[in-house]
Amino acid sequence: MIDIKKKSLTDFTFIDLFAGLGGFRIALESLGAKCVYSNEWDEPVREVYADNFGDIPEGDITQVDENSIPEHDILCAGFPCQAFSISGKQRGFDDSRGTLFFDVARIIKAKKPKIVFMENVKNFASHDDGKTVSVVKAIMEELGYRFHQKVLNAVNYGIPQKRERIYMVCFRNDINIEDFSFPKSFPLKRHVEDFLLEDENQVKDLYIERPDTYFNGVEDNQYSNKPIRLGIVNKGGQGERIYSTKGIAITLSAYGGGIFAKTGGYLINGKTRKLHPRECARIMGYPDSYKICKSSNQAYKQFGNSVVIDVLQLIGQEIGSAMEGAANERDGIQTMAI
Repeated sequence: MIDIKKKSLTDFTFIDLFAGLGGFRIALESLGAKCVYSNEWDEPVREVYADNFGDIPEGDITQVDENSIPEHDILCAGFPCQAFSISGKQRGFDDSRGTLFFDVARIIKAKKPKIVFMENVKNFASHDDGKTVSVVKAIMEELGYRFHQKVLNAVNYGIPQKRERIYMVCFRNDINIEDFSFPKSFPLKRHVEDFLLEDENQVKDLYIERPDTYFNGVEDNQYSNKPIRLGIVNKGGQGERIYSTKGIAITLSAYGGGIFAKTGGYLINGKTRKLHPRECARIMGYPDSYKICKSSNQAYKQFGNSVVIDVLQLIGQEIGSAMEGAANERDGIQTMAI
């Protein structure tokens, strides 16, 4: 999580849809914004959210009356990737029916927030030969918004994890945002070893000794902004690979098997283990003050499904700058008119 110097979203309100663990909420609150509504259907996740933020998200979004949602400036949504039914002729609002994005769209249509801020998996950008993201763009334009999207990798923004996601930022047309750009990348300064727990007692049960462990002869003495594979367990399938802590983490996953399931294996102090849930939290940008689920299995799944807070903070700063620039331009035009 980035230490924010300028609260660029002070006085902005937002809603947190498909809230998960609250990554959007932490990011935007760090920039000065205030959350006025949250929604999440997964019960274990709702409990963690309530434990950290003091309010319980509303349940099944498909059953929520959009008119009951409070007014807000920013709508945040890390909605699940579902296939769109595309006829090939119509590409508007109706094409989203049957998907959870439809619920986002009907809330936007009813509440008209100034900004819509969404995140999804990288493949969303290329799904169905790009038609899926084209439908989202067409719907947002139909609803009166300018649509911006870009795939960003967390490793380019200070987090040592290969995690590519599509980020979509939409501004309501009447705000006249002419100058918005996604944050510029910068060199990585920290690696997996900088995110590990220091207390060995917390991780002792994670170490695994296997007679079928094979190392590839790569010397573990070089830093890299990519995952460094040192060896494998068994046949080296997903969840059976061993990496260096001097590189970056593989993409944390909510699913998948193998002895190092969901995090990958790492060579630490001459022994191999998967990452601890707290280390996963750190590699997603969550502060150590964040209360994680007591069930490790649930915690791994939850962080595998989460958003990278640092990337959201950086995008949020750019949103704030764009809004400030538009406000200054409007003030300048009004002054000239006087």
